[in-house]
Amino acid sequence: MASKTLSPARQASVPPSFSDPARSPSQSRQASVEPSVISKPPSPTTKKVVEREISASRARSVSVEPEVSTPKATTPPPQSSGQSRAESLEPTTAGQPPPDTIDMDTFQQILDLDEDGTREFSRGMAWAYFSQVDSTFVDMDKAFDNKDLVQLSTLGHFLKGSSAALGVSKVQASCEKIQHYGQLRDEEEDKDLSKDDALGKIEPLLGVVKKEYNTAEKWMKAWFLENDPDGEEPE
Repeated sequence: MASKTLSPARQASVPPSFSDPARSPSQSRQASVEPSVISKPPSPTTKKVVEREISASRARSVSVEPEVSTPKATTPPPQSSGQSRAESLEPTTAGQPPPDTIDMDTFQQILDLDEDGTREFSRGMAWAYFSQVDSTFVDMDKAFDNKDLVQLSTLGHFLKGSSAALGVSKVQASCEKIQHYGQLRDEEEDKDLSKDDALGKIEPLLGVVKKEYNTAEKWMKAWFLENDPDGEEPE
């Protein structure tokens, strides 16, 4: 059969691999075989050496157990002495008040209201409280002598609020009891009281709350004396 000649346009579209001259199957196989493959078979000695190496390699892989990593215990880095001191510092340096006498968070909020580096506002608030307490105790004694439970409840409620505003927590709690006793209620035992029972509970509590207040007043005045030594005592 006569071979056809492709036009130049068709020749350009044919990939080079298809435009090469036809080769016989034997030529194709020879061309595809890499030179490294066409080599002499290994000698018996070489085969024995290879087999020994393979056996030794397998023995090593079986005898070697996987290494188990044990996590090391980590200890937190020690805090510097500066950090320890900073964390232990309280809002004041006058020493801590007796337990539950002063709520330091509330007291610190009052101190934060001071301006210009002075203690004028907080000092004025504290001394106003001292004056209120003195007059309220006088009124409470009169109300108790008159067995006026309504007045005792009112005064207890008033002094409870003033004490809470400054953080005088023990006085606050005792005044709340006086308030409830004046209403003929014992909230701790969840029961109603007779008038005599209420007066019987209020009488010793008046002595207790006065002692609690004296402790709080003494600590606050010492705090201002140490932290605001140049401050003037409000009139």
